[in-house]
Amino acid sequence: MLIWKYVASSTVIDVPKGHFSVYVGENNKKRFIVPLTYLNHSLFQTLLNLAEEEFGYAHQMGGLTLPCKEETFVKLIDDIQLT
Repeated sequence: MLIWKYVASSTVIDVPKGHFSVYVGENNKKRFIVPLTYLNHSLFQTLLNLAEEEFGYAHQMGGLTLPCKEETFVKLIDDIQLT
């Protein structure tokens, strides 16, 4: 079951209740909408810790930016869905 979705960077979309957006990618950031429940998963928390180490709490993107490749993020989300 596909719960998260990729949102084209040129598209403005409201974030549905119970979800949040993250920006992922090395050079060209892509926006993903994911369920809030992922915040409690240990894999996602590890990624959040890496984001804090790399960006701190004040960075230029303005939104929650995760320091990983898009392919890595998609694999992580797939792994979370399997648990």
